[in-house]
Amino acid sequence: MNDKTAVEPWVRRTATPKLDRIMVSPEGVPLNVTIAAAGARAGALALDIVIILSMIFFVTIACLLVLWGFGVAFAGNPEEFNGPLGVLAVIWIISVFLFRNAYFLYFELGDRAATWGKRAVGIRVAARDGGRLTAEAVIARNIVRDVELFLPLVFLMQTSTQETASSFTAWAGFIWVLMFLLFPLFNKDRLRGGDLIAGTWVIQNVKKGLGDIVAPTAATQTENDTNPASRYQFTEEDLSVYGEYELQTLENVLRAGSEEALETVASSICQKIGWQPGTGDERIFLEAYYTALRARLERGMRFGKRRKDKYSQSE
Repeated sequence: MNDKTAVEPWVRRTATPKLDRIMVSPEGVPLNVTIAAAGARAGALALDIVIILSMIFFVTIACLLVLWGFGVAFAGNPEEFNGPLGVLAVIWIISVFLFRNAYFLYFELGDRAATWGKRAVGIRVAARDGGRLTAEAVIARNIVRDVELFLPLVFLMQTSTQETASSFTAWAGFIWVLMFLLFPLFNKDRLRGGDLIAGTWVIQNVKKGLGDIVAPTAATQTENDTNPASRYQFTEEDLSVYGEYELQTLENVLRAGSEEALETVASSICQKIGWQPGTGDERIFLEAYYTALRARLERGMRFGKRRKDKYSQSE
C-alpha cells in the first residue's frame, strides 16, 4: 500500500499537543485523550476545598444554633445539657469526616467521575489502562490525598497554635505539602502520588452531544439513496448492551478506518449481541450499528434517561 494513502489514526488536536495521549481500551481500541493541565487540577482542588469548607461552615453554624437552643432549654439544669451536647459533638465530627472523605469518593465514583470542582474546570478521573474506573482505584487515590495534603495541613494548624512548636517542624510540614503539590509538574502525565498508586490520571472532559457524532458513510445517506446499511436491522435487545462510551469508541474506530480494528470491533459486537459475524462487510455493519445505537441513546436522552457505558444499568 502506498504510504501516502495509508490511513492514519484520528487524533484530536488541542492547544497543548504535548498533553495529548492515546489510551487503549480493553477491547484494543485506541482512544484519544488530553491530560488535564496542572493549573486545571490545582484550580479544581481549590474549588473543592472551598466547597468542603463551606459545607463544614454551614454545619458548624447549624450545630451552634442547636447548641444555643439546648442552652436556653436546659439553663436551669446543666446536667441534662451534657447528653445532647455529646450527641451534637459526635454529629459534627462525623459530618466533617464525611465532607472531607466521602465528598471525593461519592463524586468520583459517579457517572461523571468528577467532583464539582473538576466539573467546573472540565476535567475528570479516568483509569490509565482504558478500562472502567473501579471503586478500589478511587478509594486508593483519595486515601493517599490524606497523606499528601490533609494530614500535614492539620498537623501544621495544630503546631501553629503551640508556642513550643519548633521552626524546623513547621518548615518540615510546609515542605511536605509543597513537595506533593508540585509533584504533577515533574512528570509528563501530570500525575500526583495518588494517581501513581491507583493507576489513574485526570483528563480533559470532552463535551460532545450525541447529535454531533456522524458516521462517515451510513449516517450521511439520504432516504432516496441505496443504503447498503439498510440490510442490517437491530432489535432493542441488540442495542441495549452498549452506552455512550461505546458509541464514542465506535466513532473513533470508524474515523480511523483501520481494517484490523474494524474487523476486531465488528467481531466483538457480534459476539456480544449474538450475531454470526460475516466477512468483508465490517464497515457497513458497524456504521449501521452506530446509527441505530446513536438513535436509541438520543431517544433516551430526550426522556431524561442516559446510559454512560455498558457496565451501567439501563435506565
